[in-house]
Amino acid sequence: MKTCAALLCLLLLGTFCRAQESLSSTTDQDSSQSVAAAAAQSRVRVKDEEVKKADIRHLLEITGAANLATQSMDTMEKNMRPLIAGALPPGEYRDKLVELFFEKFKSKRSPDQLLAVIIPIYDKYYSDDEIKELIKLYQTPIGQKMLSVLPKLAAESQAAGSSWGEEIGRQSMLEVLTEHPELQAALQNAKKTAQPRSEPDQN
Repeated sequence: MKTCAALLCLLLLGTFCRAQESLSSTTDQDSSQSVAAAAAQSRVRVKDEEVKKADIRHLLEITGAANLATQSMDTMEKNMRPLIAGALPPGEYRDKLVELFFEKFKSKRSPDQLLAVIIPIYDKYYSDDEIKELIKLYQTPIGQKMLSVLPKLAAESQAAGSSWGEEIGRQSMLEVLTEHPELQAALQNAKKTAQPRSEPDQN
């Protein structure tokens, strides 16, 4: 009887051990499959991100974004040059300093670096499907025309906006001075005070 009980215990113990091994093996397989699936998803995600970045770069090359940015910076230089010069104390050094500053600035203007800065912004606001649609648009005749006239359109619009702003600024100032004579008188007095006094005649 004791022998039968011992055999039964051994049989149950063996069955239990095999069940544990089977469960452990299944768990290991599930764990391995989960890790493999996560790694595969990660690879797909990285590949999708690389494809999207390549599409954005292609879009920016088609639209000439780097060239437009360079043109904008050239325009900015023309506007900034007198402002920088005026902000520096007068002296013979000033023109050379301003010239060397802009030379250094231009040497650091790399189109590739600019694209590297712009790509994440496009990535933020557009899906890859939308980027592909934009590429298709700019490859159509109307898209090509949009690109060809965009620099002129931007320059003329900027000039027109600047003139318009100056005109409404002039009108606004005239109206304010007309409506407030005391301010007009104060302005005239300030101008007289600001005028350099002439040196007294030594003769």
